[in-house]
Amino acid sequence: MCVPKDSAPKLAQTDQWIKSFDFDGFTADMKKLGDELEKNQGDADVRHLQKMVMWSNMCGLVGMLTMGLGVSIIPVVALSTFTFTRWTMIAHHTCHGGYDKCHPNKSRWNRFKFAVGGTWKRMCDWFDWMMPEAWNVEHNNRHHYCLSEIEDPDLVENNLVDLRDLPVPTIFKWMVLPILVTTWKWFYYAPNTYKELKLAKWRKQGKKIPDGVVPSDAVTVRSLIFGGTPFYTFTEFFSVVIGPYLLIHFFLFPMPLLAIGEYMGTGHDMYISAVENLFLAELLTNFHGFVAIVTNHAGDDMYRFREGCRPYSGSFYVRQVLASVDFWTGSDINDFMHGYLNYQIEHHMWPSLSMLSYKRSQPLVKALCKKHGIPYVQENVFWRTKKTIDIMTGSASMRWFPEEYEKKFLARDAVVELEKKNKKTTLLSDKAMEAVQE
Repeated sequence: MCVPKDSAPKLAQTDQWIKSFDFDGFTADMKKLGDELEKNQGDADVRHLQKMVMWSNMCGLVGMLTMGLGVSIIPVVALSTFTFTRWTMIAHHTCHGGYDKCHPNKSRWNRFKFAVGGTWKRMCDWFDWMMPEAWNVEHNNRHHYCLSEIEDPDLVENNLVDLRDLPVPTIFKWMVLPILVTTWKWFYYAPNTYKELKLAKWRKQGKKIPDGVVPSDAVTVRSLIFGGTPFYTFTEFFSVVIGPYLLIHFFLFPMPLLAIGEYMGTGHDMYISAVENLFLAELLTNFHGFVAIVTNHAGDDMYRFREGCRPYSGSFYVRQVLASVDFWTGSDINDFMHGYLNYQIEHHMWPSLSMLSYKRSQPLVKALCKKHGIPYVQENVFWRTKKTIDIMTGSASMRWFPEEYEKKFLARDAVVELEKKNKKTTLLSDKAMEAVQE
């Protein structure tokens, strides 16, 4: 579907590509490629996952063996990288279902099994500030299928509106950034993902949201302490979500070093060094995560949308390209340090594929976008960090997708969906007639 020129609204210079955009052709190409990628997943994807797990575990092992030997860069970087990769690569793609069909161990490497079901499972598979069940709702569902809409819980421009609108010089806004980027996982992400889990349960139960409560507003530790939220108490949040991680990871996990220190005659020094290294690693992994995660969908070249769309429709595929950015791609070590989040466009188009599938698909997707003339953004992660900070501080704003074209594309999606239903009904009628004739 190309929009007729006589009915085309005025477009900004950056949106001129939409005039000649083949909506139907683009949709068909992306659906075909997604089907091919899924069919081709197999043993190679499992071996690749195992290699990435081994690399991540090696980082964890190095950190564990050196964290009691004094505060130094080696345990801090190793522990930080382990925490980062365990989340962004292993938990992320497993919880999306990237290995549901190709991994032989269905009892663990499955979206409905991995890290969910209690604190022990959380400790064994993916132990972090966020509750896995909450993250699965917030990220896998709300973020992925409401990308760059007001209902997207990870929409930076909306979540940082207080900082953006603060009537102070930009230099003062920059001064709070070091605190934000080194604490965001426990301060913002853990409470907000838990809010989305509770909100989903409320909606399922048909509970009314209290007047004055805006579901899309982020819940943070600050808002919990000073204003509260109707969805849960701070006591519940601490005991269920962040408390287990805080106590076990930072204080109980290094406790064997107390005994080792007594045996070696160093007293509590090894334990104290380990705790200090764990906290420093926490600051670093927050920074690493911010650079690789928060920057995926923010910038003055990223689009926002007014209405929701049907998953895997033409509008869905268009939005994943226009509201996501890829970073440098290529070697395993480069991808490992990016947490495989450098294939964000491909991941958002087909969330339930493996890491290796995204590596395979990236040049193909980029070529198809070039063929159809739709902007495909791929830049250095640090440049994207600058663009994200500009959005956070209000120095820049995201683009709004032209409203008339958004409506036209959604209308086309509805027509296609109706045609599919009619075709399905016809096929069922034919089968019924064949059965009667027999």
